[in-house]
Amino acid sequence: MLERGPAKKLVIYVNALQHSHGKPVYEVIVQFLHRHGCAGATVTRGVAGYGESGRVHEAHLFSLTEDVPMRIEVVESEQKINALLPWIYDFVDKGLIEVQDTEIIKFTKHKPQAEEAQAMKHEKLEGKAKMLRIYIGEDDRWEGEPLHEAIVKKLRMMDIAGATVYRGLIGYGAQNRVHRSGFLGLSRDLPIMISIIDTEEKIRRVLPVFDEMVDEGLIALSDVEIIKYTHSERPV
Repeated sequence: MLERGPAKKLVIYVNALQHSHGKPVYEVIVQFLHRHGCAGATVTRGVAGYGESGRVHEAHLFSLTEDVPMRIEVVESEQKINALLPWIYDFVDKGLIEVQDTEIIKFTKHKPQAEEAQAMKHEKLEGKAKMLRIYIGEDDRWEGEPLHEAIVKKLRMMDIAGATVYRGLIGYGAQNRVHRSGFLGLSRDLPIMISIIDTEEKIRRVLPVFDEMVDEGLIALSDVEIIKYTHSERPV
């Protein structure tokens, strides 16, 4: 099973009409990867492209027979990629094979219901913990989206137990300027507070991320004690 950390990305470029053993080569490669226990493989079909021949291949409406480029992408451990490469070479008589360094941030698999219930039963978060509170403005942005939404997405990606976003009615901060809800509830850069509770280890890990994301605001950390942490079961 794939684990978080360094890995390799294998990318293979072939043409749609390229065959191996009587089948499209991209199908042969995917079936081979599946048989040898690779975590997953994705094939995408190009709209247009050219390769060593210099001839442009294009897809046209209502036609499935163009020799357009096909891209096969696999992420696996370096050990497994290196072991499978000699066979991939044999399949690809024309095309391009590249291997890139990558990093696995999160990999999840669907679990059978009984296994899921058992995992949830043993999940616990209690005792000493940390509360992180981030105070920003509603109009703050990060890479084109509201900052509070970007922060919540980042927290989910980093496996933080949970986060709650509060939208204030009135408040002020470092600029000493009062922000309040306007006529018909229209906002005027209202205050936003994001509250996060998790273990100290996890909270300390995300602090450098928010130091970069929050240009103007306040980040506060405090000790808390978790008395009870529960969540509802997923619907069947």
